[in-house]
Amino acid sequence: MLTVENIRSLTDFRRHSKDFVKELQDSKRPMVLTVNGEAAVVVQDAKAFQAIQDKVFQLEEELARLKFEALRHEVQLGIDQANAGNFVAYTEETAGDLADRIKSKGRAQKVRHGE
Repeated sequence: MLTVENIRSLTDFRRHSKDFVKELQDSKRPMVLTVNGEAAVVVQDAKAFQAIQDKVFQLEEELARLKFEALRHEVQLGIDQANAGNFVAYTEETAGDLADRIKSKGRAQKVRHGE
């Protein structure tokens, strides 16, 4: 979390770098360094940064696994519906209707997800 205590000038950081490095190591929180009053860079303890990177990697792997499981479930649902005869056969003449239905569902999902 960034707070007023975590925002320092680059000049101050350069003048007191050893103190700031110790503070970063102790707090494990990132620090924003400013140049001319504007946020310029973020510095952080290396171990804290690596912990965040590891967590992001873990979450990305979990998300990929969940997406794959959801896709597998949807495919199996489609197979089950087809095997039960619950499907609509489209011809070249009615394929446009299918495309319209797919586009409509895509637009509805974008609205639901605020895109």
